[in-house]
Amino acid sequence: MPILGQEPDVFPEDLLEQPGVGEGADTLWWAVHTLPRQEKTLARKLRIRGIRHYLPQAPRKTRSPAGRTRVAFVPLFGGYLFLYGTEQERIQSLDSGCIAKMLPVPDGKRLTNDLRQIQKLIAANVQFAFEPRLEPGMSVRVKSGPFQGFEGQVLKRHSGDRLLVVVNYLQQGISVALDDCQLEKI
Repeated sequence: MPILGQEPDVFPEDLLEQPGVGEGADTLWWAVHTLPRQEKTLARKLRIRGIRHYLPQAPRKTRSPAGRTRVAFVPLFGGYLFLYGTEQERIQSLDSGCIAKMLPVPDGKRLTNDLRQIQKLIAANVQFAFEPRLEPGMSVRVKSGPFQGFEGQVLKRHSGDRLLVVVNYLQQGISVALDDCQLEKI
């Protein structure tokens, strides 16, 4: 895997601090699904064209076979970039050759607030990990508590972060209610 250097993640630099971002009728947020491994390429092309966007990136540390620590700055949401623009800018961005699909964001104000929080979290330079939401049907492993090491499948969600998990053994099954934080996706 090549080492990905840190690049500007937002254009213009003060996009998320500008008043009224996400509230306009002519200018919308778009969730842009890129072709595989094209997030940074798309961001470069949008920057050249002067199209506003945000590509949150976080450092990922790995070790080389020789034991050296390497740091790569990778997109926080693999395969996605957030474009803020007019319909004309959206059409211009499609010429980049990096886009698989574009989805309009119905609540631009909420997305703007979420992106501001993500930007502050990244700027705080604290250790964090992106956690996918555990949904019914996902295979999980219990990572703490009396059922540690058990594997099962999420049946349904109960009141927010409580999950009903079925654990199969001897072609039988039992179900138990667990918290999100006790499980990891496998």
